[in-house]
Amino acid sequence: MRSMHFYPEAWPLHTAFVIARGSRTEAKVVVVEIEQQGMRGVGECTPYPRYGESESSVMAQLASVTAAIAQGATRQDVQRLLPAGAARNAVDSALWALECQIKGQDLWQLCSIAPPPRITMAQTVSIGTPEAMAFAAKELVQQGATLLKIKLDDRLIRERLVAIRAAVPEITLIVDANESWPEEGLAARCQLLADLRVAMLEQPLPADNDSALANFIHPLPICADESCHTSADLAQLAGRYQMVNIKLDKTGGLTEALTLAAQARAQGFDIMLGCMLCTSRAIASALPLVPGARFVDLDGPTWLAQDVEPGLVFECGAIKL
Repeated sequence: MRSMHFYPEAWPLHTAFVIARGSRTEAKVVVVEIEQQGMRGVGECTPYPRYGESESSVMAQLASVTAAIAQGATRQDVQRLLPAGAARNAVDSALWALECQIKGQDLWQLCSIAPPPRITMAQTVSIGTPEAMAFAAKELVQQGATLLKIKLDDRLIRERLVAIRAAVPEITLIVDANESWPEEGLAARCQLLADLRVAMLEQPLPADNDSALANFIHPLPICADESCHTSADLAQLAGRYQMVNIKLDKTGGLTEALTLAAQARAQGFDIMLGCMLCTSRAIASALPLVPGARFVDLDGPTWLAQDVEPGLVFECGAIKL
């Protein structure tokens, strides 16, 4: 017989995290624990208001499947019992972790994927003045980062990027606009990014305006984030995006994420692996997706004043396994 428990947690950040959608000073997560025969699997999710989620809505979804989990519902069953999203991710992650305990294997072994000794990842520069963002970028590079993710809104785009590129002339930059740009002038902005050797642009337009991306030739790859949740979304992204950002809180866990990654690659999309603000528990559940990703953006725990213990070993721009 199994049992499932869940509860919210709040993790203060060491620095405010500012994106086009607003500023955050803490990571609010929900943790799921599933116990069976003295063994315990733990999963974590981050409810995201952009997707209509809140702590209370996620807790209600979890309560709705507690009995089914206790009666032995599998990861495949959970795909039908819960919609894609944060709640399903926490349950799916906990079931993967429980299976690891029962079989005496780690997640890499269960997925038949060889782990790299070290994972190179993006470090995020959140929105600020051009000078502040350039300073933050230079500091991160001095600490070891080789890939920077630049958060932008609809203001001072040229000024911010020119300042950052001058501060870190040789570092790979990717840009995330979080749906904040208008359709008008998008082609010119993309050309500006290409001229500044930005390697990729993530979700410039609102997800309901994807059709505008089919109206010009992209001078740099464009990645779907808010526009891509599960494998069912891929068909409408063709010809508009060249890459998809896979996050377990969107797919509803690793089970669907593995399917999305395989189908995306088969259809010619590159993969970006992303995360929300979270602890190491959430990142650990996503690691089997790393080898197939062109860009890895798993720095959520590095924004925390203190991570969960035991946690992953983060360096600036990398995870040591």
